[in-house]
Amino acid sequence: MRVVNLTARPFVETLSRPHRLSLNEWRAMVVLASHPGIAARDLVEHTGLDKMSVSRALAGLERQGRVHREPDPEDARRARLWLSEAGSALFETLGAKAVARERELYAGLAEPERQRLMTIVDKLIDTLQRVEHGAESARSPRRKQP
Repeated sequence: MRVVNLTARPFVETLSRPHRLSLNEWRAMVVLASHPGIAARDLVEHTGLDKMSVSRALAGLERQGRVHREPDPEDARRARLWLSEAGSALFETLGAKAVARERELYAGLAEPERQRLMTIVDKLIDTLQRVEHGAESARSPRRKQP
């Protein structure tokens, strides 16, 4: 928690307020920039945020004209999401600062240490997702086999 808070604090102090952008909105923008046309439910998976947090982030981004949605031609119940022109411009501006911040964060690690850290974090994420999906399966009613 401390690492998350220490890395998020500069965002709030220097980027969030001047650009009227929440941290969850930024997280959504990062995913939308790398996965244009993604569905909101997939955004939940990519960010690790809950559905309500993603919904609020998208609503805020849409209100400010930073995201646009279009119906999914393959599934009328879904919408696909993209950064708008304004959203892309803001992402480019803030993205450069985010990359610089990432360099600062990893500056104290040698490359082998950084690689080990990434491997460990990936393992933790995989474990948490397996546990979460197992808990969801346990909560949902089971269908009888025909």
